[in-house]
Amino acid sequence: MIRIGQGFDVHRVEIGDGMSLGGLWIPCGYQIIAHSDGDIVLHAIMDAMLGSLALGDIGQLFPDTDSRFEGADSAELIREVRRSCLVKGYSLSNLDLTILCEEPKVGPIRDVMRQRIADVLETPLDQISVKATTTEKLGFLGRGEGIAVIASVLMRAH
Repeated sequence: MIRIGQGFDVHRVEIGDGMSLGGLWIPCGYQIIAHSDGDIVLHAIMDAMLGSLALGDIGQLFPDTDSRFEGADSAELIREVRRSCLVKGYSLSNLDLTILCEEPKVGPIRDVMRQRIADVLETPLDQISVKATTTEKLGFLGRGEGIAVIASVLMRAH
């Protein structure tokens, strides 16, 4: 049996020294405004995985009103989501991810990010796709006011 899930996350950014994306620290001129570490890549993946199995969303599991999750490492949170999926009898078959932003440029870090995501999810690299696009300077993303991520997963019963 297979299950499909979709995740989406968006956060505002402000001038800063870098951000967490896909389990990596990326030095750049911005930082993500968030309760946890703000890793929107891992957040979108978590929501896709949870959604595929009707397990809710990260706001239910890790609410921003709970001080335990302030500054939380999203790599640890996604490991917990993975464990919940395994308990339900499912594992990740593949992930397709799109990052929408003007900065940072994802191309130079794409392969390292794919490997980090594969490592965190304990899955083969060839099951992880990371793409990026800009919005051609349109809207809040184009003005550099935020970053968005769309994730799609296929989960399979084991």
